[in-house]
Amino acid sequence: MELIQSFSVDHTLIVPGIFTSRIDYLGDYTVTTYDIRLKRPNREPVIDVAAMHTLEHIIATYLRNEPDWKDEVVYWGPMGCLTGFYLILKGNREPRELHQLLLNAFKSVEDATEVPGSNPENCGHYLMHNLEMAKWYAREFAAYLEENEKNAAIYEYPKTERLVTDDGQHFYDS
Repeated sequence: MELIQSFSVDHTLIVPGIFTSRIDYLGDYTVTTYDIRLKRPNREPVIDVAAMHTLEHIIATYLRNEPDWKDEVVYWGPMGCLTGFYLILKGNREPRELHQLLLNAFKSVEDATEVPGSNPENCGHYLMHNLEMAKWYAREFAAYLEENEKNAAIYEYPKTERLVTDDGQHFYDS
């Protein structure tokens, strides 16, 4: 089986940031998946599950209500490894173009007094939220984005070099 694109990134080198994960051309339109990485994989603790769930609710609500962006948002959701989120947008923008949007989204968490959609009618696990921890993670990532706005490393995915034989066979790490 072919290794999928998101697994071809060298997770020992990745830093928190905003990265283009994949671009899909679907007939007449394009959608781009962005890796919004909050934690260094395998090197720092992952995001608390309840806080991750809360960040998902608050930031998805923010993005889908942001006047200049809401029509481009297809999806916002957590990575299974709990080190960040995927953002899927219509079109194809450079990761740097998302910096201010995401900075504002993460800063908006600080103002939240409740978690949108956190009741049994709207959420599959409405009791699994932690607003205070979500605010802590959001402050941490917003500060990181502010400090590193001009750092190219937070916008460029590190890639693992793969050995390819003369006949085109690929070798992957196990």
